[in-house]
Amino acid sequence: MGIFDPMEEEKVVLVDIQDQHIGTMGKMEAHEKAELHRAFSVFVLNSKNELLLQKRARDKYHSPGLWTNTCCSHQRVGETNREAGARRMIEEMGMTVPLEELFTFIYKATFDNGLTEHELDHVMVGYTNDDPKINPEEVADFKWMEMEDLQMDLNKNPNQYTVWFAIIFDRFYKYILDKKT
Repeated sequence: MGIFDPMEEEKVVLVDIQDQHIGTMGKMEAHEKAELHRAFSVFVLNSKNELLLQKRARDKYHSPGLWTNTCCSHQRVGETNREAGARRMIEEMGMTVPLEELFTFIYKATFDNGLTEHELDHVMVGYTNDDPKINPEEVADFKWMEMEDLQMDLNKNPNQYTVWFAIIFDRFYKYILDKKT
């Protein structure tokens, strides 16, 4: 894994549309300038095919208090996608879950606070029946939800979910359904 000095500002890995590393930039600056950077999103399912959701902590720099996928963040220089996902699963959800990479996509979303997420997102899945031990600085709450119910709630109450989750969920759900057949 990459070495990170906690006293140093968190940096993101800038990439081109082919996910080639082209530099680094401070996380806030990248979000202020809408620079394309590498990110990941983890989805954890249990044996009932329920998805583990987290509610983002109230003091997150964007999308506070909204429901989203199990875990998401940014890779550090030198970290693989799975290493980054495993690190943040421990930091946010207090759990270790083996991860499998599924697909990537690019999205761009501007928030009310003037920041923009412009990410090449690596989507991963893991499986466990364990409940998380959430870090309250990162996560306000969690719940397991059946994907059919989640899909209906996303359509009915989109403002209760993060923008990226609404974008990713349909692709993730289709992937899981296709895998079952």
